[in-house]
Amino acid sequence: MTDKQYSLDDIRKNVSRIDNELLKLLAERRQLSLEVAKSKIETAKPVRDLAREHDLLLRLVNTGQELQLDPQYVTQIFHTIIEDSVLYQQAYLQKLANPDSLQPVARVSFLGAKGSYSHLASRNYFSKKQTKLIEMSCSTFRDVLSTVETGNADYGVLPIENTSSGSINEVYDLLQHTSLSIVGEITQPIEHSLLVAKEAPLEQITTLYSHPQPHQQCSEFLHAMGDIKQEYCSSTAEAMQKVAELNRDDIAAIGNASSGEIYGLTAVRTGIANQHENYTRFIVVARKPVDVTSLIPAKTTLIMSTAQKAGSLVECLVVLRNLNINMTKLESRPVIGNPWEEMFYIDVEQNLKSEVMQSALEELTRLTRFIKVLGCYPSENVTPVDVEF
Repeated sequence: MTDKQYSLDDIRKNVSRIDNELLKLLAERRQLSLEVAKSKIETAKPVRDLAREHDLLLRLVNTGQELQLDPQYVTQIFHTIIEDSVLYQQAYLQKLANPDSLQPVARVSFLGAKGSYSHLASRNYFSKKQTKLIEMSCSTFRDVLSTVETGNADYGVLPIENTSSGSINEVYDLLQHTSLSIVGEITQPIEHSLLVAKEAPLEQITTLYSHPQPHQQCSEFLHAMGDIKQEYCSSTAEAMQKVAELNRDDIAAIGNASSGEIYGLTAVRTGIANQHENYTRFIVVARKPVDVTSLIPAKTTLIMSTAQKAGSLVECLVVLRNLNINMTKLESRPVIGNPWEEMFYIDVEQNLKSEVMQSALEELTRLTRFIKVLGCYPSENVTPVDVEF
């Protein structure tokens, strides 16, 4: 090592060189994960091997410590790399299982214009599939579904639940009456900011434009702002458009900071949601269901209506318990036109084609007045493997 002094410009060039090398190595690693997927087809092994992931992380943490790298730092990086590898392999295997769905370009409908959270979720979901989008913005959830039902779009992306404000009831109600199938899911981090066209003190803001869901998720911050007028919009994108068009210093919108830049808005406050960890789960719907290979974890969503007698729902849940089927979601919604009757939505971690799921459906059909499978699709949740340092 020499005592040569490098200029800041030289240091930055070296950092950029290393960054480019890292990107090339990540791309090379990604291609190798594809070869792993091909190997697992031949051996019929599942994509995830938790014991292997644990040993890999432990070795990397130990090697990192020898290089003076913090274990938490190493773990965080490789959790992201492993998640990408798993999702990349899953996407490849799903393409093989559904050759008819191979499309280099897909027409996708979503709520709101560019910059809405549904728009961001659509882009993130299909970027993992390496599919280019023809983006079709809609003004209502009903329009998102009807655009797909009529064949004007190939897929629709809909928010279904949020970690802060809970289930999105309108979407659940619409799913009762659609012929579409759920074919995918994606969880999108929601980062709410207060966006303005002209910067001014917070106390000068008198009117806020927002979709009802973000408004609910930021209620604590908004309460602290005092008495301001609420103007509800059909999407966060519409709220941002309104503020940009009006171009006044006494109005603001709730939205994503990077999306706000599309409309020339500035974030005067970031991280304004009640919960710091704020996520929305979106579902992807299509006219035809997909087959999910047994090599990857799957979810099945179904709706059912039970007999109106004590213990009817419990009987159904006992079926899942006895078959060791894990239920991740149970939601009840009223059946319009039938007072006091409920429709139950259930998500389970099980492949529709598995013997155990078929046994469950056979038993549930006997116990319920109505049952329908809304879809079976790859589970997007890649739970990180824990490593003790």
